[in-house]
Amino acid sequence: MEFTLDGRRVFAATGGRERDPAASAVLLLHGAGMDHTVWALQARAIAHRGRSVYALDWPGHGRSEGPALATVEAMADWVLRAADALGIERFRLAGHSMGALAALEAAARGGDRIEALALLGFVPEMRVHPELLAAARDGRHSAVELMTSWSLATPLGANPAPGLWLSGGALRLLERAPAAALAGALAACDAYRGAAAAAARLRCPALLVLGAEDRMTPASRGRSFAAGFANMRVIVLPGAGHMMMSEDPYGCLAAMRTVL
Repeated sequence: MEFTLDGRRVFAATGGRERDPAASAVLLLHGAGMDHTVWALQARAIAHRGRSVYALDWPGHGRSEGPALATVEAMADWVLRAADALGIERFRLAGHSMGALAALEAAARGGDRIEALALLGFVPEMRVHPELLAAARDGRHSAVELMTSWSLATPLGANPAPGLWLSGGALRLLERAPAAALAGALAACDAYRGAAAAAARLRCPALLVLGAEDRMTPASRGRSFAAGFANMRVIVLPGAGHMMMSEDPYGCLAAMRTVL
């Protein structure tokens, strides 16, 4: 579905079902350089279990008009305005990677509007190597090659579907992202330092879903962060890397369903 926000077109995938304004809502936020398709299985499963699902494309990503948002704080405010534009007062929220930072910040700002929160592939500080930032700014193909190589634990992962080439699919997805949007998203991740303050303001239960073999956002750092907050718990997916939604789609879904 499409709607308008700030005078620009925004796309949200609804999991293959018409949205039901009376049903409980779940908003899904993808990571840097990606789009709503990373949530394909999870969005469909949740939508067919009585929820209205909105897998949003960030501005400048996927099928949403740009320009891309420059900071995680701006992304958080945008999520709350997107919910307003969709007529949603209370909702559950999940984000992956950059989307996890934005989801945490949005949940802190949204207060009682957010019923539950799932953060996938999360660490409180997502520092980006200067060489990757430079490659992304220059539009070099090496940027998406580096991101792909670090995102997956293995080329196939635990996905049971035969014939999938996960690294090839991830590379094609990142290649579709405009260079400026990818560079801006990575810079926003690198600059964000507000996770601890945001987590301290949370009013809803939060779940961290982490990949045991994640080299981009190591599970140990997520576990250490969660230990400081009584309303956070952790599920670690064995054998999964950063792209856990495609590497272990059913394990990822089972974890998400505990809060969403």
